[in-house]
Amino acid sequence: MSDLTENDLKTKGIAAIEVVLADQPEAIISVRGRERFVVMKIAQYHHLRECELEAALAETKDDITAGRFNKGTATAHVKRVKNTAA
Repeated sequence: MSDLTENDLKTKGIAAIEVVLADQPEAIISVRGRERFVVMKIAQYHHLRECELEAALAETKDDITAGRFNKGTATAHVKRVKNTAA
């Protein structure tokens, strides 16, 4: 993964990002020598979001299969959550 510096963005703007992303799906932006941000093509972002959603769905299915869920009303759920947080 290539790095872009804060200065690259100031002087070259979006063109600096386009150049780096032409060869790879993402790049790190460094500010004062420290890695601070990641930029990526929107297609890569959508792919990552889809992977997150699929992982959450798989985790939910595992919870249901293992019986790690509660049945009840919304009011009962809120009460349970408040008691757990206290």
